[in-house]
Amino acid sequence: MSPRPTKIIGSAEVTHTDAPLIAVVGRPNVGKSTLFNRLVGGRPALVHDTPGLTRDRRYGDLDYFGAQMRVVDTGGLDPEAAREVIGAGIHRQAMRAIGEADALMLVVDGRAGLSAIDQELATELRATGKPVFLVVNKIDHQVRDELVHDFHELGLGTAWAISAAHGRGIDALLEAIAAKVGAVRPPEPDETVADDLFDALAKEDETDDARIARFAIEDAARGPLRVAFMGRPNAGKSSLTNRLLGEERSLVHDVAGTTTDPVDSPFSIGGRNYILVDTAGIRRKARIDEEVEKIAVSMALGQLGRCDVAVLVIDAHLGPSEQDARIAGYVEDAGRGLVIALNKSDLVTGDEAKAALKELTSDTFHFLTWAPTALISASRGDGVDRLLDTVDAVAREHARRIKTAELNRFFAEVIEEMPPPIHRGRQVKIHYLTQGGSRPPTFILWANTPDGLSDSYKRFLQNRLRQRYGFKGTPIRIIVKAKKDRHDEEGKK
Repeated sequence: MSPRPTKIIGSAEVTHTDAPLIAVVGRPNVGKSTLFNRLVGGRPALVHDTPGLTRDRRYGDLDYFGAQMRVVDTGGLDPEAAREVIGAGIHRQAMRAIGEADALMLVVDGRAGLSAIDQELATELRATGKPVFLVVNKIDHQVRDELVHDFHELGLGTAWAISAAHGRGIDALLEAIAAKVGAVRPPEPDETVADDLFDALAKEDETDDARIARFAIEDAARGPLRVAFMGRPNAGKSSLTNRLLGEERSLVHDVAGTTTDPVDSPFSIGGRNYILVDTAGIRRKARIDEEVEKIAVSMALGQLGRCDVAVLVIDAHLGPSEQDARIAGYVEDAGRGLVIALNKSDLVTGDEAKAALKELTSDTFHFLTWAPTALISASRGDGVDRLLDTVDAVAREHARRIKTAELNRFFAEVIEEMPPPIHRGRQVKIHYLTQGGSRPPTFILWANTPDGLSDSYKRFLQNRLRQRYGFKGTPIRIIVKAKKDRHDEEGKK
């Protein structure tokens, strides 16, 4: 498999060779960027009903239960538009993505029906000799499944009915793609293993020192730590960026909306490399009038799909607001590390004012008790160096991994303290717990009845994981997968 570009840092090109690359292609407005966002998490690609909005290639990482892949989003292919300058550029970018990809997803609009462009693209993609997956998008309910039949005449084999917006059909599609391109994934659990795996998993070949060294190598291979500064207008995001860089990289003005496009700035200190991303201020939708600002806000939110850690910058003099809580919720949903930076803290004087700020911050972010808070002043430099220390600590927790044996020793204690609930008269049995991924830490519970584990029980497990292992500054995901009880299966025979 030949090297392929993953990201450009300054003038240096970093390559990624071990994960298969999947190109998402199709005509305009069929939902490619929505699908891309669904696959890589968050909202890294701007989605709008204006044709030609996606012009460049956008790359993202996909971890499907340990199957490592990369995805590239492309602009809409339209032979007519390709005769124009911008359209020709979009076409070139898409063709480059097709050329470097290991497999292709041809996305079509199930509700709009088969078009001449779809037929032309199918012919071109077949000619590449690469695996092509026909993805019929916007099939958001089974009553629309019959719309898929029209696309069989494209001659691309199975037509995968999905809804990128709602997530319908995505798992089956990814399972097929991962198998076809040989994406690396952990082995499925052995169904013949003893029910109580706590002791069986107590020994692993890899030593702790070797494991730590391997993770350090993997982290180094990821390149610079990407940190996005987000928040409401005039909170001081650009001032903070400039303070860290030691120069005016971002224009600072007291007029809201000065920053529109996200600004990427490579930055190094103490042997650690970063990319600092200054983004546009995010206001409530009801207050956004200009189309340009709407797009700028969308692009700011899009940085969540690309960053490792988001720093939510808040004007401490004004105090956190409902909108700040909303932005923090976006960060949590995207699975990114989070640091809350109370900027302009030098303007908050007196014990009473500081106590009121602390209480308001606690109340506003009551659902994010795991997110650390830093008091800073971008204008004076107070606390800015400690902010980076906090970001580094959050990044480590975001990437933290726990050995399976240790997890199950811990989990045995948790179950003894609070057994899984009874579901429909049947005891929910959790066979064991594994960590399926990191960034964010994602844990997989193998249970005989996945539906029986309520959200409240998952929150209980999250709280216990945090109490034992920390995970300060990062969301935690818990996924429940089915593993049949061996005794139940024997009873059916």
